[in-house]
Amino acid sequence: MAQHNKHRFSRRSMLQIAGGLAAAGVGGAVAVTMSDGDAGAAPNREASSTPPQQPEAFVHPGLLHAYGELNRARVRVRAGSKPWAAGWDRLTANRHAQSTWKPGALKTVVRGGAGQNYPRLYNDIHAAYQNALRWKIAGSTPQGDAARDLLNAWSGTLETVTGNADRFLAAGIYGYQFANAAELMRGYAGFDLDRFQRMMRTVFHPLNEDFLTRHNDAHIQNYWANWDLCSVASVMAIGILCDDRALFDRAVEYFKNGQGNGSVKNAVPFLHPGGLGQWQESGRDQGHSVMGIGLMGSICEMAWNQGVDLYGYDDNRFMKGAQYVAKYNLGGDVPFTTYAWRSGQSGAYREHTVVSGIGRGQARPVWELLHNHYARRRRLSVPYITAIAEQVRAEGGGGDYGPNSGGFDQLGFGTLLYSR
Repeated sequence: MAQHNKHRFSRRSMLQIAGGLAAAGVGGAVAVTMSDGDAGAAPNREASSTPPQQPEAFVHPGLLHAYGELNRARVRVRAGSKPWAAGWDRLTANRHAQSTWKPGALKTVVRGGAGQNYPRLYNDIHAAYQNALRWKIAGSTPQGDAARDLLNAWSGTLETVTGNADRFLAAGIYGYQFANAAELMRGYAGFDLDRFQRMMRTVFHPLNEDFLTRHNDAHIQNYWANWDLCSVASVMAIGILCDDRALFDRAVEYFKNGQGNGSVKNAVPFLHPGGLGQWQESGRDQGHSVMGIGLMGSICEMAWNQGVDLYGYDDNRFMKGAQYVAKYNLGGDVPFTTYAWRSGQSGAYREHTVVSGIGRGQARPVWELLHNHYARRRRLSVPYITAIAEQVRAEGGGGDYGPNSGGFDQLGFGTLLYSR
C-alpha cells in the first residue's frame, strides 16, 4: 500500500479533485481543462513504478475512471484521434447509450430460482453508465439527464435483491457497476446522491459482506474466484462512493489475505516459468476465467485511483495470472498444475487436471485496462495482454456481447477510456 501522506496530494490527485469540483457546478462538460499534451501523454508519474500517493480523503471521480482519463478521452474524441474515435463510435452506437432509454426500476430484483427478473436491473445499470459516459466526455445534457433519471428511479424504488445463491452474484456485479455509474454523476443537478448511497449501503453491501463472511454456509473453497471478486469489487466501490474508509480497507485486506478464492494468492494459486500464473478457474472454462480477470482488474484500478497499488502486489501476481489467461485464449499452450478444492457444505474433494478449452478465445472487454496499466503506466513487457487487447480493440460494452447476463459482466469501453 502506498504511504499515507497527510499534507500532500499528487498532481493527478489534485487534477481529479479539480475535475470533481468543476463537474459539480455544471450540467455539461467539465469546465477545468488540460492541454492535449497533458491529457494524452503519459506523465512521469504514470510511467514510473511508483503508485500514486494515498490521499487522506477519497478522490472523486475515483472509481474506474479518474479525471485524467476522462479528460484525455474528451480531448481525443473532440479531435477525432485514433483509437479513441473508434471507441466513441462503439459507445454512441450502443442502444443503451441513448437518452431515450427509460427506467424499469423494480422493488425486488430476483436472480436465481423462480421469478427471475434481474435483466431489468443490469440493462438499466449499463444504460445509466453509458449515458453518464456520454455526458462526461461530450457534455451532452440529454444523456446526463437520462443517467440521472435512471439512478434516481432505482434508488427510489429498489428494496431487495434476492433469489438463490446467485443473489450474491447480482449484489456483487451490479453493486460495483451501479456505484461506478453513480460516481460519474456525482454533483449532477437533480441527482440524489444521498439516497443512492443509502440504497448501496442497505441493499447491496449487506449481501456482499454476508458472502465474504459466510460464503453461503458452504466450504470456503466451494465458490469460484469470480464470486468473491464481484463482492470485493462492490465493497470497494461502495466504500469510495460513500467516502467510507472502513469499507475500502476491508476490500483491500480481503484482496491480499482473504480466505476465499478471490484473494490474489488463491485466485492465482500456482506460478509457472515465463511469468505465468495459473488462474483458479482455468480448469473450469475460459468465460469465467476472463470474467475473473476483468473483476480483479476493476478492483486494482479502483484501488490505484485511491493511491493503493494492488496491481503490483505480491510481485505482480495478478499480472502473471492475466498473462496466463491471455496466452491461452490467444491459442497458446500453458502449463497446468492439478488444482484440487473442496466443494459444498461437506467439503467433498474435487480436482481439475487439465486447462479447459470451453469458451476459449471469446472476446470480452477487459484487456485494454490491463494493457494500459502494465504496458503503459509501468512500462512492463506483457506480450500476451498486449496482443489480446489489440485483438479485441475497439472494446464495446454491455449490449455489444450478446443479450445474456455474461455480456453485461463488464462495463467495457476500455479503448475509449484507457488508450494513451
